[in-house]
This record gives sequence, structure tokens and C-alpha cells, in this order.
Amino acid sequence: MTSRQDTVPASTRTSPKHRLAPVTRTSPKQRLVLLLATLAGTLSAWHALKPSWQVPLPTPAVLGEERLQDFRDALYFPIREFLAGGNPYDPAAMFAHWPVRQDFNLYQPYHLLLHAPFALPGYRAGAIAFTFFSLLLLVALAALTAHAVRRYVPVPFAVTTAVVAALLVTSQVGKAQLYVGQINPLIALGAAGALLARRDRPGWAAVALALAWLKPQYGFPLAVLLFARGSRRVALLGTAIAAAASLPVVVLLVVRGGGIGPFLDVVVANLAHARGTAYGAVDSVTAQRIDVAAVLFRVTGWTPSELVVLAGVLVASALLIRRTKEPVADLLTLLAVVVCVVHQPGDVLIAVPAMAVVAALWWRHRAEPGWTSGGLAVLALAVPFAHLYTVDRLFGPRTSVTVDGAAVVIAWVLAVVAARRVA
Repeated sequence: MTSRQDTVPASTRTSPKHRLAPVTRTSPKQRLVLLLATLAGTLSAWHALKPSWQVPLPTPAVLGEERLQDFRDALYFPIREFLAGGNPYDPAAMFAHWPVRQDFNLYQPYHLLLHAPFALPGYRAGAIAFTFFSLLLLVALAALTAHAVRRYVPVPFAVTTAVVAALLVTSQVGKAQLYVGQINPLIALGAAGALLARRDRPGWAAVALALAWLKPQYGFPLAVLLFARGSRRVALLGTAIAAAASLPVVVLLVVRGGGIGPFLDVVVANLAHARGTAYGAVDSVTAQRIDVAAVLFRVTGWTPSELVVLAGVLVASALLIRRTKEPVADLLTLLAVVVCVVHQPGDVLIAVPAMAVVAALWWRHRAEPGWTSGGLAVLALAVPFAHLYTVDRLFGPRTSVTVDGAAVVIAWVLAVVAARRVA
């Protein structure tokens, strides 16, 4: 049963004319599309899975290896350090004990338990299992996208799932998840699931939000915006679930480290290392970031206050989403999450279901006021999915990231415009 707090203003709900009955039959043309999408997706999936068994085993000599680098640095060896009795959040310990290139960022501690099965076997077996699991999560995200679209447009579920899954594993963003070994597919499912289930199934939405909290730069802004949209129970319960799941790991690390003081010293050292490395710092031309602060630096040379950007984007978005139609409000919510704080091109994965819904409704209502901005927002957001790294070779290092970042920020601005104009 939906709580009073999880209701939203009538103006944000979709009118009954958008709630169309789902299609139960597929035409011969749709079956052909299903077959072609399945074949194309299978070929792309096979190509995307290959790095997991081709990547060399980690040694100090291959620290620059990009294949599965996030699996290596943010999952496998941090969990190994934790299971060995150490603190993976301590950069000094990680660099001393394991062949990693990056320190272990401040992921939610329950990440060390949730993904432990992939760190128990040997490295190659763990890499293959995790990559295949991530592929299944991308297919699940495609299925969630199909479910979201079917709320508004009568499309066959299987066909939509197959087409979206094929596009995901063929796109630059989708392939990168498997190539680098990121945990974004799980976070994307959590973020999208929290939005889709927040009214009808607030309990499941809270669990989904807890998954999005795996990386705090997703969980915090998403919880704030869900709270602003009236889903207070989801925002608070999801945050509480994430905190409760992490508490046993935190307690263990505190005990191992000799108390709260030494544990906090490790957290400070972790943050200091993150600010000092050019790998992710905002004021670095080598940073793989697409948030507002990073884009402004790349385009203008000016480094804005990240706290001001965070607050500004969240406040501006929160003021609009309560008065906006749900599909556009969902897109604006997820774009705000990506542009308000440290994010990379692959992080736009969380917006896939909202992109698909807005694109479908834009096609239906493209002659109506406001929908042009929504369609353009989706088009701009598609840039990271479609770009080729050849632009870096033609125009200089990190040009593609700058283009991606500018496109995503423009998409957020266009979503703001659509939120104000869509009737």
C-alpha cells in the first residue's frame, strides 16, 4: 500500500490516455525485428565478453591494462584485502599488497560483501563470472526499459527488450561496462527501479535505492530528489537499508584498525589521495568526468565550487520535478544525479529507461508544446552512447570526454526546459 508521503501532485501524474493496454500479439514484422535484434545483440555480447578471458593476469608490469581495470582495482583486490584482514580503503595498504593502479574509492562498505562471490575464485574465473553477470544485468535493464515504455506505448515486451539490449551491448557505454568491469549496470537497475516502483511498490523501491547507494555519488542525490518528489518513505528507508547493510563491515574495519580514530584517518587519507591524483580530479585535463564542474573547467578553464554545483543542480531540479509529467520528471531526476557531482560517461546508463519513455512520447506528441525540448534532451544524451574514440586521435586527448560532458549537461538543461513547458 502506498503511503501518504509517497503520493505526488496531480500535475505530475500521467493522464489516463497515456496508460495504454499492452500488446499481446506480435506481427511478422515485429518477429523479424526480434530475430535480427537477438542475433545482433548476441554477436555484440560475444565481442564484449571476450576481454574477460583475454586480459592478462594482473602484475605490476601490466598496471596500465584497461581491460577489467575497475574489476581489478574496485572489486577483486579490495575484497581480497578485506578477506585477508586488511582495510581496502587504505590507499597505502592496497598499493603495497596488490597490483592495482587506482585506490579503492569510498564505495558503500556492503559492496565488499555483495560482490565477494566474484573475488573468491581465481582472478580469471572471477573476471569471466562478473562480466557475464554484468551482461545479464544489462539485459535486465533492457527488460526494465521495456516495462517502462509499455506503461505509455503499446509495444511488445520481448521485441522492445531485445532491441534495447542489442543497442546497449553495441553502444560505447554498454561495451565499456563489460570492457572495464564496472558495477554501473547494478546501480542503473537500482536507480531506474527506485523511480519506477516508488509509488506502487515503495518497499521494493527502497531496496532498489539501496543498490544505487553502492556509490554515494548516485545514492545521495537520488535520495534527495526522491524525497523532493514526495517519496519520503522510499528515500529514507532506502538510505537506511544501505547504511544497515554497511554497518557490520564498518564495525569490523573499526575493530581491526584499532578504533574509530584510526578508521577516520584512513578515510581522510583516501579522500586526500582522490583529490591529489590526476586520474579523477576535476581540475585535470586527464579526468574522465562529465559533471557540470568538470565540463565548465574544460570549456572555460574555470574550476567552480563542486558544493555550489551540487546544491544548485539539486535545488533547481527539485523545484521543477514535483510539477512535471512523470516521464520528463524521471529523465530530469536522473540527469540531475549525473551532472551534479563526480560522474563519468558510463554513468549515463542509469537514464536508459527514462530516455526510452521520453523518446517514445516525444514521437507521439512532437507537435505539442514543450516536447521538442524533451526529444532534443534524449538526442543530446545519446551522444556518449554513440561517440567513437577516434575523435581523440583527430582532435587531441580527452576530446571525446569533453564532448560527452557538454552533451550531457546540455541534455540536463533541455530537460529543465521540457519540465517547464510540457503540459
